[in-house]
Amino acid sequence: MGNPSNAGESTKPVLSVRKANGTTRGVALVLHGGRSHSYERVEARHLSPARMVPFARHLYRAGGKHGLAVWTLRNSVRGWNGPDMSPLQDARWALARIHEQHPDVPVYLVGHSMGGLTAICAADDPQVDAVVALAPWLSPTTPAERVAGRKVLIVHGSTDRWTSPAESLKYARRAAPLAEELRYVSLAGAGHFMFRRVRLWHTLTTGFVLKAYGERTGVDVGGGLVRLEALLPATAAGTPVVL
Repeated sequence: MGNPSNAGESTKPVLSVRKANGTTRGVALVLHGGRSHSYERVEARHLSPARMVPFARHLYRAGGKHGLAVWTLRNSVRGWNGPDMSPLQDARWALARIHEQHPDVPVYLVGHSMGGLTAICAADDPQVDAVVALAPWLSPTTPAERVAGRKVLIVHGSTDRWTSPAESLKYARRAAPLAEELRYVSLAGAGHFMFRRVRLWHTLTTGFVLKAYGERTGVDVGGGLVRLEALLPATAAGTPVVL
């Protein structure tokens, strides 16, 4: 994990697990953001991992009773680090742990910023069913083929100055022909750190994961999906919905 020559032996990823009630029928893996380059160890007090704790709690409150476990990954180091792609190494490690404990159950990746990029790049894992990328750090080189056959939701605030809503939309249009489903939502007036319109960020994330989970497993996830369907009317793949 990370870069041993720079990060030291003590720098390892950390998983926090919220177990499903009863039999685990699916796992959501929550991924946080970071920096373009840093081998500094990630601490729980850092804002990037702390920002995703409410998303994990929201997912668990809605899905835990329906058999959805929620795993939260704290990366080994703070940076993407060019060709090392440190967070992707950590996500692959976490997915391997899911494979060991819950083989054959569907996995749902939820990531913010650099974690959104990580989620998209890790979507080719055979157990991944769907991806939610929140204000993801995407570029023309982000591989579209990783989401082939997957359900994907990309949500980006219109006033984001840290990552590019335009690049996210371009990616959505590139990947739409390959994905099973691809939805792009632009949140008017929202920025990168999801402070504004926070309830909508949560509703879209949890609703999309639970919808995909219910469709894949046949589990009745309750009436919470009515709100999602009202927010995301049927559109052509890759066509932005502005909320």
